[in-house]
Parts: sequence; C-alpha cells; structure tokens
Amino acid sequence: MNAHTLHITGMTCMSCAAHVEKALTGVAGVGSAKVSYEQGQAQLQSSAPMDPAELIVAVARAGYGAELEARPSSLHGNGEAAARRNEGPRPAIGPDGEGLGVAIIGSGGAAMAAALKAASEGARVTLIERGVLGGTCVNVGCVPSKIFIRAAHVAHLRRHSPFDEGISTAPPVIDRGRLLAQQQARVTALREAKYEGILRDTPAIQVLHGRARFMDASHLAVDLLDGGERTLAFDRCLIATGASASIPPIQGLAGTPYWTSAEALECERIPTRLLVVGASVVAVELAQAFARLGSQVTILARHGLLSAEDSAVGEALIGAFRTEGIEVLEHTQADLAAHVDGEFVLTGKGQQWRADALLVATGRTPNTTDVGLDAAGVNVNDAGQILVDSGMRTSASNIYAAGDCTDQPQFVYVAAAAGTRAAINMLGGDAQLDLSAMPAVVFTDPQVATVGLTEAQARQAGMAVETRTLALEHVPRALANFDTRGFIKMVAETGSGRLLGVQAVAPEAGELIQTAAVAIRAGMTVHDLADQLFPYLTMVEGLKLAAQTFTKDVSQLSCCAG
Repeated sequence: MNAHTLHITGMTCMSCAAHVEKALTGVAGVGSAKVSYEQGQAQLQSSAPMDPAELIVAVARAGYGAELEARPSSLHGNGEAAARRNEGPRPAIGPDGEGLGVAIIGSGGAAMAAALKAASEGARVTLIERGVLGGTCVNVGCVPSKIFIRAAHVAHLRRHSPFDEGISTAPPVIDRGRLLAQQQARVTALREAKYEGILRDTPAIQVLHGRARFMDASHLAVDLLDGGERTLAFDRCLIATGASASIPPIQGLAGTPYWTSAEALECERIPTRLLVVGASVVAVELAQAFARLGSQVTILARHGLLSAEDSAVGEALIGAFRTEGIEVLEHTQADLAAHVDGEFVLTGKGQQWRADALLVATGRTPNTTDVGLDAAGVNVNDAGQILVDSGMRTSASNIYAAGDCTDQPQFVYVAAAAGTRAAINMLGGDAQLDLSAMPAVVFTDPQVATVGLTEAQARQAGMAVETRTLALEHVPRALANFDTRGFIKMVAETGSGRLLGVQAVAPEAGELIQTAAVAIRAGMTVHDLADQLFPYLTMVEGLKLAAQTFTKDVSQLSCCAG
C-alpha cells in the first residue's frame, strides 16, 4: 500500500472533514481516506502510486485547499511539515536581540492583532491554535455570513424590487453547490492572505498547533495535535480563545442534527422549511437570508426580535420580515425537540412546529472552561467570560485577555482593537479601549445600526434626554430608491443638545452610523450636526435631517434645505 498525507486548508468544522473525505475517496485508486479537522490533515492509502495533482484537484472541487506533505507518511506518522510547525523558538527581533516571551492562545482577530503588534515591538511571540487559523470571523462568522447574505439579497432583488413595474422580474434558480464553493473559496483566500500567509512571513511569531492550558501564572502545557506535549514558559500571555454557539436546554435537542450558524453557512442545500430558535443578530440575519434563498422560515423568539435594542427596532424588523413571508412568533419557546423520519418537530406550551432543518442561534458562550484559568488566577463572571479592565488586564498581573472570551462586546473590530491595546500594555504601555461610541450593525434588510445610548439606557443612567424619530419618508435618498422602510432615532441631552445615541433601521444603515459615532466621540450636539454640510441624495443626509427635527418640521423644508 502507498500512503500520502495532505495538508488541508479551509475546513471550519467536522462536516468539512467529511466533505473532504468524500471527495478524496471518489478519486480512482484511493483505497481509504481519513481526514482530521483538528489536525488539518488527510491521510490516504492507495494500492498504486497516486498523482498528487488529482488529489489536490478533488479537494479544490469540494471547496477546500490541499498541499502534499514534503514526504509520504504513515497514518500515524509526522511529516516534515508537522516537524516544521513544531520547531523551536525563532530569533527575537528586539533592538537588543532579546524580547519578552509572549504567549497568545488563539489565532482570531484579537490574537493576530496582538501578535503582530508585540512582534513589531521586539517580543518573542508564540501563538497557539487548536483548530483552523483565523478564528470565527474569517472562517465561520463575518466573512461567510456576509457572502451568504449578499447572495440572498441579490436573489431577492431578482424576484422583487420597487421597480418591478418597469423592470421585468424572473424567479432565480438557486444552485447552492456553486454558491457554497464561491463562498468557501473566498474564505480560504482571505484566511491565507490575512492569517496564514502573514504568520509564515513573520519570523518573530512561532505557531504551535495544539490545545493550551495553564499550569500556573507563567507556564502553559500545550497538547500538540501532532502528538506529544510541550511546556511553554512566558513573561506575558494573552487569552483570545473566542466563543462558541450557546445551546439552550431544550429536551431532546442534543440528539438531533440541528444547525448552529457554522453548519447553516456550510449547508449543501437550502431547506424547504426552516425553524430558527433565537432572535438575536445571527438568528435574524440568517433567517432572512434563508427565506430569500427559498426557505419557508419560522422564527421562535423568546421575547421579540433584537430585544436588547430600542423596542422600535424590533417592531420595524418584524414588519419587514412579515412582509417577506417570514413567520415571527414572539414570546414563544420550545421545550421539547425531536427528529423523526428526516423532520424536526418542536413542541412548546401545546404548540408544535415542523421543519426540514433547525437553526439554533441563541447567543455565544466563551471558550474558557478548558484553559485552566483557575491555575493561573484568572477570574471570570457567572457567564464564564474573563473579566478585563479597559487595558485588557485580567486578575493575573501578567495575563491579558481580549475578544469574545471576555466580558466585552462580541465584535471582531472590538477584538482587534483590544488585542492591539493588550500588546501595547504587555510591553509597558498604557493603552485603553474606549467603547462609549462603539457602532454596531445588523446585516438584515433593512439594516439595523446603532451607536451610543438608547433612550431607555440614558434614562436609566439618570440623564434628562430629548429624542426625535425621523421616518425615512422624509429622506430624499429613500424616496428616490422607492424604499422608505425604517427610521432614524436620535437621543440628545436636554438643554445642551449633546448627541448621546443614534438607532437607525434603514437600507444601508451601516454606511451612515460611523458618522454618528464620530459625532458622539467629538462631543457634537444635534445643532452642530444640523448645521453640517451633507451631500444630497445620500442616506447619511438622514442624520442631518434627524438632527434638524429638534428645532424644525422637516416636512416643510425644500430639498437640500440648509
């Protein structure tokens, strides 16, 4: 028998490994294929010599990348590539030839930002990753989800738009296999460009593939995926282990083939009927996308949609969803789940719901339970989130944390900013992360974009506030688009008029919210905003109009009124 080892890129879960395995066993001459998601490897046996190009092409057709190890190996052997990954520390690049030893657990946005910053300042960095490089955002989060959502948006416009009277429509034919291949190819390319390639080209950063746990506040034990264990001493450490899907305690759910967002984004077919349990960001984004790609979608919302936001936000989104045929059941919970003859059956309070697929999107849980935090003296809250200050310092003086494993907001741009500041502080600096004007976007249609305080939050803080809500029918860009769904709401301090918060539900709301964030950061008032020049027939002009409503009736203004 002939043995080969392939290094596989692009896998983001166990189902990916199954896809690769199926592709490889379909190649003539391959006797067996064993694919490991955690190791990122495929071990093959064939009765005759194989052409590596055939294997690589087969993997590529499945939507993944493949590279032959430098030499064949047995099913349990270590190839040269594995040996290279486990070589000793690389030289430091500090001005004196030495630097602090920095260990970073994870390889997502926070980890990469910290590693690159620390390495640029002369630290010796060891980055430890137990799965695929790149973390949630590029692999199973932001990038694939926005590609999926954009494809669904295009499908929706081909089926229906405000200009149907003058532009003919045609029901789109959805080829999920090709869409998935396109999506995963872009994920693979971005991971290579922004993570794998950068790490290869940065000699001050060593990468260990394995699971890390604290032995004490200055040592890590790393169980290497290629076998064996390594003890790593560090001067400073950053925990950036991210988070995973949180699964509600629904009886019977654990024994069913339900989806989290990761499986949903990699599904090979669009289900005829989809049940969505959850009502937060991931739930609403994917629910609408699946509906636009052809699924009959029902959302089971424990409260309302996006219930943490201003109540008007959820109400507007529910209205938009129901117009598209998405069933939204508020104040609804399932307490029993079953999967019988290929069908999901959920039950709750005498009601029953059936579907071909089930997406569970009820939030995320920090990956902190198996890192040995107690041994290092790192404190967490009741939700398992690592407690950090504005400089990313934990309760252990030389250990920092950033990203979704902490008690900070779970956004990749927050994680990256936190990682950079953590690195600065590890090396003696004092950088702080100010989240008082943090913008956030939900990529539904219309989009939801927020920054600063809601009216309720401001009043709970004891602040006297005034608010104004501008319907999009008063925004010229929305009128020109024949799409006036949504609103822009402003929260201002009574008397001074200082802008405290903005909530927007509008097509492309994400493109206007940064202007509001800058205005809040600069301490501007609504009067300042109302007096600014905004380009006509842009959605961001809605901010000027919303600000003007504090002193004027904008329905009585001419176009471009100053």
